Amino acid sequence: MLTSVERLLFVRGVPIFQELRDDFLVRLASVMDELSFPPHHNIFTEGQEGRSLYIVVSGRVRVHIGDRELTQMGKGACFGEMSLFDAEPRSASVSTLESCDCLMLTQMQLYDAIDETPGIAINIIRMLSRRVRELNLKSSAQASSVPETAKLAQVRSSQSS
Repeated sequence: MLTSVERLLFVRGVPIFQELRDDFLVRLASVMDELSFPPHHNIFTEGQEGRSLYIVVSGRVRVHIGDRELTQMGKGACFGEMSLFDAEPRSASVSTLESCDCLMLTQMQLYDAIDETPGIAINIIRMLSRRVRELNLKSSAQASSVPETAKLAQVRSSQSS
């Protein structure tokens, strides 16, 4: 368990919270739940309803769709944030790679925080935008590595449909 001072210092270093005032961070950090997960534990599964954002305090997690790994995240990384805004099922699964401690912020806690300090919404939008750009770069890199014959087959297949 983190002390209240350790929790404040940790939350202050998380990118989506860096521009927020300390008095606000104290309140936000105090309402977050601290959760511990064992190695190889599913924190949540693709398709599940989600209403919370997680921040890795220690350990590493793996974001994946089925067996396909999308990324790994460590200390200070956030995940699960999309479900806070769109009320859609989780778009991927997140599992621990090792013992992992996380802070959890629920949708209601976040909405209360946004009412008080709208800047947090801007920071989350920036983070989501950055992740979309990273996925676009990965997709583009993968597409450029597909052999020309496979690209021609994809074009022919799409034209005949």
